Amino acid sequence: MLKGINPILGPELLMILRAMGHGDEIAIVDGNYPALAHARRLVRADGVDAVTIADAILSVMPLDDFVDHAAFRPGLRNEPDRHEPIFAEFEAVVARHEPGHAIVPLQGDAFYERVKGACAIVATTERRLFGNLVLRKGVIRPDS
Repeated sequence: MLKGINPILGPELLMILRAMGHGDEIAIVDGNYPALAHARRLVRADGVDAVTIADAILSVMPLDDFVDHAAFRPGLRNEPDRHEPIFAEFEAVVARHEPGHAIVPLQGDAFYERVKGACAIVATTERRLFGNLVLRKGVIRPDS
């Protein structure tokens, strides 16, 4: 246990988050996502939902503000205006930790390719459909 660090951030995930550099991405996926098949590095977060792990990750990792978009969710095929309740929960977490960042929907293969290119995938046991999120790491600026 460490002071000030959410205890669901286990040693393996903390090591990956610390080792990631500016522009690297981490994917958080639901229990239905083919994480093992798509992961370069896989971290299991069994018993944890996607929103909770996203909140924990964003408590220690900044989002990239050198690019227009640093957070991505799946778009829903043929229903661009459909907004699942979990998307609002992801948006609230991002807004709390990284105000001003929007979550961009990516359709079908574009989302899958983004996840496959991620530095690591965190596989949760999120039961809600479309409970997936990709986060692009930013930088920690020196104190002024």
